[in-house]
Amino acid sequence: MDDLKVNNLPALKKFVASPSRPPLKSDRGLIGTIRHRCFNTIGNSLLTLCIAAVLFYLLKHMLDWAVFNAVFIADNRRQCMELSAEGACWAGVISWFNSLIYGRFPIDQQWRVNVGVLLGVIWLLPLMAQRLPLRNFILLSWVSLYPFLGAYLFLGGRFGTELGLVHGAVTCLALSFLIILYANWLLSRLGYKGLNELFVPLLSRWVQRRISLLSFILSWLLVSVLVAISISQVSLEPVAIERWGGLFLTFIIAGFAITMAIPIGVVLALGRRSKLPVIHWLSMAVIELVRSVPLITVLFMAVTLLPIFLPADVEFNKLTQVLVAVCIFAGAYMAENIRGGLQAIPKGQYEAAETLGLGYWRTMLLIILPQALKMMIPNIMTSFISLLKDTTLVSIIGLFDIMLMARNIANDKDWIGLHTEPLVMISILFFVLCYGMSQYSLNLEKKLKVDR
Repeated sequence: MDDLKVNNLPALKKFVASPSRPPLKSDRGLIGTIRHRCFNTIGNSLLTLCIAAVLFYLLKHMLDWAVFNAVFIADNRRQCMELSAEGACWAGVISWFNSLIYGRFPIDQQWRVNVGVLLGVIWLLPLMAQRLPLRNFILLSWVSLYPFLGAYLFLGGRFGTELGLVHGAVTCLALSFLIILYANWLLSRLGYKGLNELFVPLLSRWVQRRISLLSFILSWLLVSVLVAISISQVSLEPVAIERWGGLFLTFIIAGFAITMAIPIGVVLALGRRSKLPVIHWLSMAVIELVRSVPLITVLFMAVTLLPIFLPADVEFNKLTQVLVAVCIFAGAYMAENIRGGLQAIPKGQYEAAETLGLGYWRTMLLIILPQALKMMIPNIMTSFISLLKDTTLVSIIGLFDIMLMARNIANDKDWIGLHTEPLVMISILFFVLCYGMSQYSLNLEKKLKVDR
């Protein structure tokens, strides 16, 4: 009977999806999209036409001034005015372009700036790899060692005379680390062991633990000795810090401040959240005092007041004073960003770390700070962009950065009164730099999946 009932049931209908209908012809392509979004109503149509007219007017006059009526080849501003009185005089900017980049750095020694910047970029290239062992160690080595290598190239001199022995030793360590880094990469590509495993067979006879680390240290020291012997035979022409300038000096100040902002900010943020009254109030006083005054005030205090509190035989150059002031200023603002990230961490993270038996520093370094910094990437990058733009204020206290070099173009006897073109060029340059930093921040957020 059951089989008979089953056979009498009506057949189940099979669902067949209907084919998707094509969009309306008016919504297809670029023209359809513009018509749908910009001309869908009378009001939107009038507004679109008004904006298009304003943009056309602005772009036409801008291109006429900057491109079509501009002068790119001339010997002086008078000749520019004779050739085209209504266009831009880019010839002055082109003639001063070298000074805008390198400042007053000697022309025959500018290759050292190029080599220093290239070595810094080469040092960071391995970080582009997705799966790289000791990734953070490479970044830490760049922060701690590269400044000494760069300073040797930029300052010049011979170790033991113009430069100190400690500076020379750290420079040799930096250059040897870079050599070992790329030598290991090349040897691994060829299927051989790296230089850090050079002493492993020898050390395995006497040491049972941390053989790889000890072998790396010995290899590092051996290469450093060879580098020191080679560098001791080279003498670079000394270049005074007062001759540094242009975009080169701007990058030095901004790069140093950006690098030191996060460590100083972390220390101040943790100090402000500390339960020890002395550390708490001291950190809060530094943060609030620095944040309550503009950067130009901090720069003037560093240049004029700081030497008063130092011993008579201690004297710092103006660039060192500016670097200290900018780093403290950036660190104070960064501390509040990091403190905001620390407050956003759920209490359960602290309790879980305490359950695992982790102490305060291991909890902060391994669990809390990575999450806090990850959440605050947009705010941190905003602070970095603002700091890059604020470095132009050092021109007020006499450092020949790119802004002061641009102002000097108008004081040149051949280009008197040329103010607009250099400022436009600097504006475009800073827009490109800031936009690149912003896009890098967005890509970093997507890679780390900050919003999840």
